Amino acid sequence: MVDIRVQVISTVSVVRASRVWNVCTVKDLRIRRLGRGDLTAARELFTMMVDIFEEGATEEDVGPLTDDYLDRLLDRDSFWAFIAFIGSDIVGGLTAHTLPMTRSSSSVVFIYDLAVRLEYQRRGVGSLLIHELRDCTAAAGIREVFVAANNEDTHALDFYRAQGAVASPVTFFTFTPR
Repeated sequence: MVDIRVQVISTVSVVRASRVWNVCTVKDLRIRRLGRGDLTAARELFTMMVDIFEEGATEEDVGPLTDDYLDRLLDRDSFWAFIAFIGSDIVGGLTAHTLPMTRSSSSVVFIYDLAVRLEYQRRGVGSLLIHELRDCTAAAGIREVFVAANNEDTHALDFYRAQGAVASPVTFFTFTPR
C-alpha cells in the first residue's frame, strides 16, 4: 500500500502509483471530493473559478447560487467537484459532469473547469486533481474523461498533453437562446 497524502472522500478507495505523488511540490496539500452539505467549500471553489477564468465578472454576471441549488448539485453522483486545499485554504479545484452515452450502456466524464490559484500553478496541484478524478471515475467504471481547451491556450494544451491526454480535432459550437 502506498502512503498517500491526498485525502479521498468517495465510496471506493483506490491505490495509486507512488509516481503520482512525486509530481506535487506543495507541502500538506489535500484533495477532497465535495458532496451534499459542502456549501461553504463549493461556494469558495466556484468563486475562485470565476475569479480566475472570468476577469472582471461580478456576482450579477454570474448569479448567486442558493444553498438549495448547491446541495442538489453536490448530491448528484453525476457531478464531480474536487478541491485542493492546504489547511482550510482552497488552492485549486476541478468540476466535471458524467454524460450517459447512447451508443453503449456506458458514460464518459467531461471536465468543465480546472483552476489553480496563480501562486500554486506549475507545482503539481492540477496534476493531482486530474489524477484523482481519473482514479475515481475508473473506480466507478467510467473509462473515458475528456476536456475542451481553447486552441489559443497553449499553457492548457501543454498541461493536458503532459497528463497523457491525446488531442482530438473537434470544434465546439455555442448556441444562445432565441
